[in-house]
Amino acid sequence: MLGKVSVLVGVVLSVAFVGVAIAHDHNRPELNNWFMGLRAGGSGAPCCDGSDATSLEDPDWDMKDGHYRVRLDGEWIDVPPEAVVTVPNRYGSALVWPYSGYQKGIRCFMPGTMG
Repeated sequence: MLGKVSVLVGVVLSVAFVGVAIAHDHNRPELNNWFMGLRAGGSGAPCCDGSDATSLEDPDWDMKDGHYRVRLDGEWIDVPPEAVVTVPNRYGSALVWPYSGYQKGIRCFMPGTMG
């Protein structure tokens, strides 16, 4: 019985994270320094490297009322204007650096190309 529950939990967790990918691509080492230099536009806070960024598919980010928002774990979260990274996106897909703790939030967000 315990084995079946473990398998079921594994399947549920796998399905929950479909479409979410860690952004840092070790097959593209030329982007390492670029990732390390990314800063949130308004605050100037570093976004850190791409290993803690999440790549988003088009359905998981958009603009509403002139502000970006992202969908994480099935919940839409407004991106604070000061978290938007304003340099050109060399990675391609939209990237988000979320944080969690007392509440979920966005440390950095870089829009991709809306398709």
